[in-house]
Amino acid sequence: MALRLGAIVEALGGELQGDPALSIERLAPLATAQADALSFLSHPKYQKELAVSKAGCVIVSPAMRAAAAGRGAFIATPDPYLYFARLTQLWKQSHAKPEGARIHPSAVIDPDAQIDPTARIGALCVIERGARIGAQTVLKSRVTVSEDCIIGARCLLHPGVVIGADGFGLAPHQGAWVKIEQLGAVRIGDDVEIGANTCIDRGALEDTVIEDGVKLDNLIQIGHNVRVGKNTAMAGCVGVAGSADIGANCTIGGGAIVLGHLKMADGVHISAATVVTRSILKPGQYTGMFPIDDNAAWERNAATLKQLHALRERLKALEKSAMQDKPS
Repeated sequence: MALRLGAIVEALGGELQGDPALSIERLAPLATAQADALSFLSHPKYQKELAVSKAGCVIVSPAMRAAAAGRGAFIATPDPYLYFARLTQLWKQSHAKPEGARIHPSAVIDPDAQIDPTARIGALCVIERGARIGAQTVLKSRVTVSEDCIIGARCLLHPGVVIGADGFGLAPHQGAWVKIEQLGAVRIGDDVEIGANTCIDRGALEDTVIEDGVKLDNLIQIGHNVRVGKNTAMAGCVGVAGSADIGANCTIGGGAIVLGHLKMADGVHISAATVVTRSILKPGQYTGMFPIDDNAAWERNAATLKQLHALRERLKALEKSAMQDKPS
């Protein structure tokens, strides 16, 4: 089903230069778009691609209006990437297939679970006793929501998500491990999206908490009693150890690790593959990784790095000796 350019602008706004009747059959990147496609330019560094793109229309910022006009139709908007995001939502709504049963027949739901009448539960989901699912929340296939866990409104949980498995709580005793029963639950706010095969553990005593608007990618592990603040986003394969307290509006890059019992302030941004080993109490961008190198050079540098503390102590001793030998 095609959409007219005029209908798109009526729905989303923006300044259209071109034929409102132009039919858009698909959305596509600049490099592969053809005359039936709508594309977007989110960064000036791709201006060369804009000049040669065959797209029927391109979404651009006002600063790129002249460059876009040189090649054809365009929609000017202050934030092309945001406009494109809303366009994908409009496109999906316009092309949506008829919905099946609200609750798939293969889902297993405890009689004591509470599911809002507008929620949708996919195939092979398991909703345990005392769990609560909020309004317009969607659980894709094979999602497990364990006992007494709460999921808010308008959430989206992708296939394989596990909410409320036991946290990793064990006490050592005579060379063995004694299980610490995990007596808390998981509380998830509104408008949260959780990627495929992500796991959020239940708390040991108090609940693990994911606040409103949090976005979690695939294959993320959230340990017991973690708190994640509003609108924080984490990329794939992030691991957050137990009792970490992560602020609002943070971002954590793919493969990063946050150690347990640490605190991160609001507005902290962690680069990919970083290991957070201490609390971060000021907003900003933080990075901690050893750069990739030729293996032999990396081994030499790593060996030198291990000696830095000893070298620092020697330097301090030399500075102290030099100060003492200085004539008064």
